[in-house]
Amino acid sequence: MTGSASGIGAAVVAALRADGHEVIGVDLRDAEVCADLSTADGRRAAVDGVRGLAPELDGLVVCAGLGPHVPDPRQIVEVNYRGAVEVLDGLFPVLRGAAVAVSSSASTMVKWADNPISRGEEAAALADAGEYAGHLAYSWSKNALTVAVRQRVATWGAAGVRLNTVAPGAVDTPLLQAGLDSRFGDAIRGYQAPIARRGRPAEIASLIRYLLGPEAGYIHGAQFLIDGGSDALLRPTEF
Repeated sequence: MTGSASGIGAAVVAALRADGHEVIGVDLRDAEVCADLSTADGRRAAVDGVRGLAPELDGLVVCAGLGPHVPDPRQIVEVNYRGAVEVLDGLFPVLRGAAVAVSSSASTMVKWADNPISRGEEAAALADAGEYAGHLAYSWSKNALTVAVRQRVATWGAAGVRLNTVAPGAVDTPLLQAGLDSRFGDAIRGYQAPIARRGRPAEIASLIRYLLGPEAGYIHGAQFLIDGGSDALLRPTEF
């Protein structure tokens, strides 16, 4: 479980442990494996650390992520996209159950063909993005993560391992709070989903718990929006 120390990740850890599962958390601190997923070395350390503790995994959740408020937008891409994908691929050989990647409703805000990550051009694009760089890096990285999951369905399915994404909207987490405390706070507060409140980490954890379990045995390569209706409000004819 990456991003295990707070927010959605901590809620997932609590839910799984309440069900009697042993959970190996990965985070910058307060985790069984401490690693920085913004660097290639950190990602290798995370994979090696988990594999050193467990020769086989029943499930995997990649949840670690950074928000648009982070000063260096390149770091957002490194954690949200590469940090997730490299952990998925690194632990795939020892995974025997199912995996869930935490994407975002922001992943729908860009088409893959228009995503600079698809061409390896995100650094140049971010350099030209000005004050919008953080928001673009966030949506690009989450879009790229969702695409990466969908691109793996054949290989993972053949191995008997299911892989899906959940795409939360605004959820009451430290990440959202950091955004509210930034210069983008008014814009975040001004947007309201059709269900007029923010999501709760436990609600996202409940969906992830279901997707990891046997009741979801035929669900593979899907993205589940859990956003209070925001995507349907903004894109009613696109699904």
